[in-house]
Amino acid sequence: MKKILFITTRNPFSGRYSGDVIRAKKFVKHLSKKYQMSVVSLSQKNQEISGKNFIFHGYKSDNIILRIVYIFTNLINLRPLQLGYFYSKKISEFIKINHEEYDVLLFQSFRTAQYLPEICKKKCILDMGDLMSKNYDQASRRLSFFNPYRFIYFFESYLLKKYEETCFNKFDKILLLSKKEIKSINSKFQNKLIHFFFGEDNLKNKFRFNLKNNKIIFIGNIKYVPNRNACYDFVKKIFPLILKIYPNTEFHIIGEISKIDKFVLNKYKNVKILGKVNNMSPYLNRVICALANLKISTGVQTKLLTYMSFGIPFICSKQVAENFDHMKITKDHYYTNNKEIIKMIIKFKKNKNFSSSFSKKSINQIKKFKWNKVLSFLNKLIR
Repeated sequence: MKKILFITTRNPFSGRYSGDVIRAKKFVKHLSKKYQMSVVSLSQKNQEISGKNFIFHGYKSDNIILRIVYIFTNLINLRPLQLGYFYSKKISEFIKINHEEYDVLLFQSFRTAQYLPEICKKKCILDMGDLMSKNYDQASRRLSFFNPYRFIYFFESYLLKKYEETCFNKFDKILLLSKKEIKSINSKFQNKLIHFFFGEDNLKNKFRFNLKNNKIIFIGNIKYVPNRNACYDFVKKIFPLILKIYPNTEFHIIGEISKIDKFVLNKYKNVKILGKVNNMSPYLNRVICALANLKISTGVQTKLLTYMSFGIPFICSKQVAENFDHMKITKDHYYTNNKEIIKMIIKFKKNKNFSSSFSKKSINQIKKFKWNKVLSFLNKLIR
């Protein structure tokens, strides 16, 4: 039985709703059926978890002073600053000492690529997910010229782009979620790049059109800045206009959220903060539609897959739609300005055929992307 060393920055067993966490957990579940796995990750505490054909080694992050030192070291060496934040000396030592015992080294996220041994004769695969350089480039362009974060994001984007190219050179195969992003990469690396889809197994059609439906929902980690900005943008600029037309409409936010943001967002009229929930089904009744109104978006937004799996009609920004390969999102379902998103919400609220047909299309489309089917290509890569 082949042995795989899987390195990730996200604890697959943390229970968090995050694309990286979901994907990591599915990788472990799928690959441990055929291979012996060791999983190494940052964790809130030092821990080991054993399962059938796998063992998980969780290492608590180094203290904040050390991480600041790592960040400045990366700055001096012109490497992405966030590599320092996610660096762990214990993980680095574990990989240096043990990597030769394994047949395949599988890294999740460019942040783990820093652990790749200088000399490695094993097959090395990087699940990059998306091009983070584009994320930071988009963020810098959205800020005013006088905002100090504009320069920081621009500089980090520059460092990330250089580092991503280093990864393309060093790894045997690179996994990416967006065809559009793959096409943007230098042609000399194309034979290393593999497009793969995010999967979804939990299909529960919860949508029932009713003129009395009164909820608009947003699912996501609100500690993630693009999600946070999307929620604030909606409650400040768009939701007050919706309330003038439909006064009993409620905006429900589901996902991890800081205490400060929970306190502030709760102050807005008809905004309900549900926080992190273990089972979303009870909260998806009487929904008009769901939102993915991010202005900064790379890769695939997993919230869209969640909406599709429950048959919930959704509205997304053009930036989100452009990177979503699971179904063709037409102009009827993405927007480019605030007037368009308001029109779409009204249409979902009033038009049964429009809402129900989109719900049915979503359910039928997502059935094609069961995780076992999606991840079957990994077996070919590892053989």
